Amino acid sequence: MKIIAITACPTGVAHTYLAEAMLKKNASKKGIDLRVETQGATESEYTLTDKDILEADVVLIAADKVIDLSRFHNKNIIQVSVSRAVRDTAGLLDDILSGVLKPTLHRDVSPEEAQPVVNTEKSPFSQIYVHLITGVNLMIPFVVAGGILIALSFSFGITAATPGDPDFNPVAKMLSDIGGGAAFALMLPILALGISQSISGNMGMVAGAVGGMLAIQTESGFLGALLAGFLAGYTTLLIIRYVNLPKAVAGLKPILIVPLLSVLITGTLMLLVVGAPIKLLLDTLTSFLENLGNTHAAIMGLLIGMMVAFDMGGPLNKTVCMFAIGLMSTGIYEPIAACMAAGMVPPLGIALATTLFKRKFTALERDTGKVTYVLGFSFITEGAIPYAVTDPLRVIPAIVAGSGLAGALSMAWGCASRAPHGGIFVMFIPNVITNILGYLVAIAAGALLTAFILRFIKKDITETAQEI
Repeated sequence: MKIIAITACPTGVAHTYLAEAMLKKNASKKGIDLRVETQGATESEYTLTDKDILEADVVLIAADKVIDLSRFHNKNIIQVSVSRAVRDTAGLLDDILSGVLKPTLHRDVSPEEAQPVVNTEKSPFSQIYVHLITGVNLMIPFVVAGGILIALSFSFGITAATPGDPDFNPVAKMLSDIGGGAAFALMLPILALGISQSISGNMGMVAGAVGGMLAIQTESGFLGALLAGFLAGYTTLLIIRYVNLPKAVAGLKPILIVPLLSVLITGTLMLLVVGAPIKLLLDTLTSFLENLGNTHAAIMGLLIGMMVAFDMGGPLNKTVCMFAIGLMSTGIYEPIAACMAAGMVPPLGIALATTLFKRKFTALERDTGKVTYVLGFSFITEGAIPYAVTDPLRVIPAIVAGSGLAGALSMAWGCASRAPHGGIFVMFIPNVITNILGYLVAIAAGALLTAFILRFIKKDITETAQEI
């Protein structure tokens, strides 16, 4: 059997390339002819050719985001999560070979019918997650670029972008206008647009973007935009499927009927049903967070840290980080600081363990540890995945404990971040991190706890294994 595959994770970093490596390794053992194209943060080392596609018996899509399938006309397609391709690679290939996983025949359709192919292996909840993470994947670059530009404006002074203030600086104002007034302001419309497009294809973009703008106007914030994306997507999908026009005027459907009806329905629901209750909920949550005492803040930080570390960049991690990013738009910056601290700890703690306790790791793991330091400092939690995959029962508890400690200390000490990403590198920008010394101590304490837990619960590697 000849299989061609595409691997892709929401961030395009670790899972994408781990899935590629695991698929190649296991396919080689089983004698399967397999070619893999990665759709990650960097250009793929191999791009599937027309010949590969023509000769393939099965197209395997191991992805947690929507993949363009237009080039796989009349091919048998199997879709699974990228995490399964990493954690159960052998079982996945066996299920394909034995026919346990039933492929779906992909066919060309008209633009009016075009919709993302459904992954039949996934539960409805998993499908919702894919739509959500597709929107987040579109939103994150706007958040990161805008957030860091805002943070740079703070380097001139907290009020340097405010006209009339004694510390006013035109460069700070320009950075704030670009980062906050433009890039960051697009966060909610882009989130809703991405979710809607994932559900209903390109025709869902209009209602999604409008719904996201109405989330801003109704002050329903991140939660409002999230709901707007799903409302717009499923409304558009229903219109595409059930509104039929005579052939003579069918061309009006994608350019007039679908956008008009979907925007009208989504907008009405946002203004009359969704906006006010979500605003009330968001205001209540904001008030609660603003009035947290140190003890309650530490408990919240502990929970944030543990959830960020548990699946190392997976659904739980992304959900918590999205929640924290949403709070940034309301002026609450402590949760995102806890997320970033906790997210840095797993790779840093493991890397530190490979340096301090070499007998616990193979030579390859120790060499990888040098790169893992860089991933940790860059707030790429996925750097811990290779170690967790090989020894999950020991590594996962260690990183969850370390990240929980980092998150708890960060929140208890009032650490805040005005940048949503960037890891240690944004700490060099003045006024971005509140209580930077406490923040560094929180990260160091979490990494040390992880390293020492690994010291005591991981078994020594034999001399033969250490040389591998």
